[in-house]
Amino acid sequence: MKIYAINGSPRKNKNTVTLLQKALDGAKEAALAKGIAEKDIETEMIHLYDHQYTGCRSCFACKRLGSLSYGKCAIRDDIYELLDKCSQADALIFGSPVYFADISGQMKSFLERLLFQYFVYDMDYSSIAPKKMKTAFIYSMNVPEATMKELDYLSVLTKMHFFIEKVFTKPEVLYACDTYQFDDYSKYKVECFNEADKAKARDTLFPTYCQNAFDIGAKLV
Repeated sequence: MKIYAINGSPRKNKNTVTLLQKALDGAKEAALAKGIAEKDIETEMIHLYDHQYTGCRSCFACKRLGSLSYGKCAIRDDIYELLDKCSQADALIFGSPVYFADISGQMKSFLERLLFQYFVYDMDYSSIAPKKMKTAFIYSMNVPEATMKELDYLSVLTKMHFFIEKVFTKPEVLYACDTYQFDDYSKYKVECFNEADKAKARDTLFPTYCQNAFDIGAKLV
């Protein structure tokens, strides 16, 4: 069993990664509980910001009939082999911080490359993905849940869910709101956030989000 967490955050030890790791932990524990041998369980965190790549270049090599690249992204950069690796996963867990009410640019570029290669330009926009693996999407954001709803973040974020479902499966989703951003708020210009309130959210809300991420991981098995 292969379950990969795709980290779309530039940071490797903060909110997004913490939640992704909880999801991987939940998946591994569930797999062991189902009797899958530990040696047969592969969980891995993949950091997108470690790689140099672009989004889709509209070369349409993945749509060219009779070519070796049909159904496969032909751009040979840092994620060429990673895209193939993801195609063999049993589950993919995407994670991104929310920037300007959307996923990070690095995650957006990755999803363009991962998903578009499998879209068929037939009348149904069907998928030729090698596997219909299970998926999840975990978001972390500094705004409270009320603000997320007031500014209608979901109208943007859920659009990607449609395409992920079209290619693979409908993703399990977690929105982690009101996250703690800095180790020391006094060092930054952030009057719009109250450090005490942020600390309270970190201590009360974030553990719940961690448990939710763990449960999502388990559900993917």
